[in-house]
Amino acid sequence: MQQLLLIAHGSRRATANDEIQLLAQQVSTKLQAPFAGVKVAFLEFASPTIDTILEQCFQDGADKVIVLPYFLSSGNHVVVDVPRAIHNTRKKWPDKCIILLSHIGSIETMPDLIASACNNAP
Repeated sequence: MQQLLLIAHGSRRATANDEIQLLAQQVSTKLQAPFAGVKVAFLEFASPTIDTILEQCFQDGADKVIVLPYFLSSGNHVVVDVPRAIHNTRKKWPDKCIILLSHIGSIETMPDLIASACNNAP
């Protein structure tokens, strides 16, 4: 079983965190096998944490988790915090696979997405 894990910053505003959960549900409907679904973890101000969700994925039978940092730039969270959390989990689950993707802001279609939003503005 394979899971996608979206990692977001987290907010003190519950509605902001709910937006990420909704996005995960929407992405989940578009993913094809072998993905079993999409989970969300937060770095600060909200739960669950990265460690908690990775642990849950592996306890629930996932053998592979694809991690997508939901950040626009490669700040300290992307460069240090997310890799550190993944490293700590890999030590606990050495037989499981965790693949860390580049942060969302670096995806090559991001300029097209931004242009499309601007071109379709009222």
